[in-house]
Amino acid sequence: MDSFKAFRVFDDDNRIAGRIVDTTLDELSPGEVVFRTAYSSVNYKDALAGTGTGGKIIRKYPLTGGIDAAGTVVTSADPRFKPGDEVICTSYDMGVAHDGGYGEYCRVRAVWVVPLPAGLTLYEAMALGTAGYTAGLAVELLELNGLAPENGKVLVNGATGGVATLVIDILAARGFEITAVTGKDAEHAFLEEIGAREVLSRQSIELGARPLEKPLWAAAFDSVGGEQLAWLTRTMQTHGLIASFGNAGGIELKTTVLPFILRGVRLIGVDSATTPMPLRSRVWQRLATDLKPKHLGSIAHTIRLDDLPAQFEKTLKGDVRGRAVVSLESDR
Repeated sequence: MDSFKAFRVFDDDNRIAGRIVDTTLDELSPGEVVFRTAYSSVNYKDALAGTGTGGKIIRKYPLTGGIDAAGTVVTSADPRFKPGDEVICTSYDMGVAHDGGYGEYCRVRAVWVVPLPAGLTLYEAMALGTAGYTAGLAVELLELNGLAPENGKVLVNGATGGVATLVIDILAARGFEITAVTGKDAEHAFLEEIGAREVLSRQSIELGARPLEKPLWAAAFDSVGGEQLAWLTRTMQTHGLIASFGNAGGIELKTTVLPFILRGVRLIGVDSATTPMPLRSRVWQRLATDLKPKHLGSIAHTIRLDDLPAQFEKTLKGDVRGRAVVSLESDR
């Protein structure tokens, strides 16, 4: 196989930077499955890793970035996969300690690979990517704890982010009454378009300071963390459910035990990186069927490899909505 293009991240005298280079399979991390990449995507973690922002996310250099990839198998040493199979690979060590999806070819461990479910195209799989998988996993975990439309309003915090927009889309199709919270007043119409019944400006919310506030929400999906997650614990209804999957507003959580012991609130962490494969496969199957978002065309847009630095900058500034899909096909 000849050389191919990839967006590789380098550590040049403690200056982290990525650029498009020619590389070969011999330079990639080991793995049993090689596939030709059709699409990848941009996640907040990719922006951190590709720029060195907030410390060194990547654990070895140089490395092809991208925690998501979808494409067609070229060679496989694992009998479960054969040339021509369409596959997805997200999370685990992709784009962090193992070469990831920002290259025309990927070589990955077979135990990370998910066959593309019927009902999804390769493009749709990456319009979802880790963000969509996280959204589906969050819904799955809360459903196991009793999430249902008849329980009451559901709040989605940090609503224009990739995971949050997909949560709104998924839940709206299932009949939930959704309140979206965002700091971007210009995006209210977009959030209503994808299913939010009500949109609140973050600046309009009084966080309060009492251990328990007026009970408002049957469930909440939070990508913000910090003070806003603490506020959510105080404003949940009895037996309310919170899915926590982000820390855009900070990593500290200052609250009391009262929401948990007086209202039975359940705070559920959503870890998309190391989900056991049976659950991972189930969530991807659901994302192709009953949890498939209906507004992917509005939520996702396509970029090229050479657009990545600008997209990283927008992502880190919070100047994005929805999902950026990286087309590797357009670079061939």
